[in-house]
Amino acid sequence: MHYYTYAYLREDKTPYYIGKGIGKRIYSKQRRVKPPKDKSRIIYLKKNLTEEEAFKHEIYMIAVFGRKDLGTGILHNRTNGGDGGSSKYDHLTENERKEYELARKNEWQRNWRKNNRTKVNEFGRKSYWDNRAKKLKYSNYYKNKNKEMLNEKQKNYRKENKELVNEKQRNYRKENRDEYNRKQNERNSQNRDEYNKKQRERRKLKRLDIET
Repeated sequence: MHYYTYAYLREDKTPYYIGKGIGKRIYSKQRRVKPPKDKSRIIYLKKNLTEEEAFKHEIYMIAVFGRKDLGTGILHNRTNGGDGGSSKYDHLTENERKEYELARKNEWQRNWRKNNRTKVNEFGRKSYWDNRAKKLKYSNYYKNKNKEMLNEKQKNYRKENKELVNEKQRNYRKENRDEYNRKQNERNSQNRDEYNKKQRERRKLKRLDIET
């Protein structure tokens, strides 16, 4: 692998950060320092170095320009260099790095679920029943609403087509008289006690009317 040293420059072309890297490291955001938006202010100092050579050159360049936090120079570096190990994905492209980060995130989520299975199951059950209650609420609402609309349509149709409806009903009774009578008898037999009670009440009312 070929390492390099690099610098981020201010608008006046003076460096404000010195680093060492490999691959796309030069364009990546550092811990406290952002690379300049103007790519012409990002420069390579030395290329094709071993890691040890890159560390030595980084230390030398930081010593030359000095550090602002120590009051010895103009760089924003917080160390004297040579202490940063190679990142395990410095050599990756931007897309490869995103895939790597996503894989790490998914792995963390899997481990968290495994270690907190009780919490996950409890949350899943709560979400399931909450969603089920919402669905039932909305389904009942729309069912009742549709029922009202249907009843209203039926009423309007009967009102507008009263003669036609009555004709259909008469034809149905005529064609299915036996079936109609059978159903009527069944209804009467099932409600015989209620029917007799109503009959007695009617007779009683008639007698009272006559007596008065």
